[in-house]
Amino acid sequence: MPGLKFRVLLDTDKNEEIFRDILIRDTDNFESLFQSIVKAFNFKGDQMASFYVSNDSWDKGHEISLMDMSYDDDSIDALPGVMKNAIIKDFLEEPDQKFILVYDFMKMWIFLVELIGFDRIEPGSPEIILAVGTPPIESTKEMLDESMFSSEDAGVADYEEEDELGFNDFDDDYSDDDLADYNEEFY
Repeated sequence: MPGLKFRVLLDTDKNEEIFRDILIRDTDNFESLFQSIVKAFNFKGDQMASFYVSNDSWDKGHEISLMDMSYDDDSIDALPGVMKNAIIKDFLEEPDQKFILVYDFMKMWIFLVELIGFDRIEPGSPEIILAVGTPPIESTKEMLDESMFSSEDAGVADYEEEDELGFNDFDDDYSDDDLADYNEEFY
């Protein structure tokens, strides 16, 4: 049976290589690959996650999420967007196809997944065929700091400042005086 050999590198703050080579059937879905990865790195697998089809520059492309996050039937893409419905071989565009796995969006564990070869695989797939480095304990990574998203730290303009007409971006209580200023400026 045809098998795909993926190298899964855990992106860490430290300069140490921690990776696993996983052999999986080409007809398996991304949910199976996800379960193999979290098992290989001793993670619980109880957090939200998404794969992203990637390229040689590790840019994020099409998202394949663990759970269906669409709100209506009109937004369904031609490619499946849920791991259990997405067959791995359907997303192989290059002989060294790359994917990014983001696990736990509050802590942002990043796994770089690259197709490194093809092999025959026996039933009972997937399997870990090489393990290098000791993975960190899942709970040791800190959650993202909320201050990263505040306007003061991000260098975003102060929304309390008014523009030349006396409006600010969040001013939705317009008065007749505001409209008079507008009319004088443009008419």
